[in-house]
Amino acid sequence: MPGRKLGRPTAHRNAMLRGLVTYLLENGSIETTLARAKEVRSMAEKMITLGKKNTLASRRAALAYITKEDVVTKLFNEIAPKYADRNGGYTRIFKMGPRRGDAAEMALIKLIED
Repeated sequence: MPGRKLGRPTAHRNAMLRGLVTYLLENGSIETTLARAKEVRSMAEKMITLGKKNTLASRRAALAYITKEDVVTKLFNEIAPKYADRNGGYTRIFKMGPRRGDAAEMALIKLIED
């Protein structure tokens, strides 16, 4: 599970990460803080690895974490087959500089295009 607490209670942190992973798999990229991006990368890569297995058990495990059923379908039918010959490293993080309001380090995390 997460290595960073991100200043939130456990349930809130897990819900936030589930939402961010779902949004990343749905849209291909998200802009968030660097600490969140590093946590999202870990979970998103685990979900893509589940998609590569393509078994009923892995689909159910993905459905238990990802909040939208159509995103799970997209993961198993479109995203995971793109990375069939790749062993990890499905996402890339680009640093964007500090946020204007509180100077938090911002980052863009996106799925790698082969």
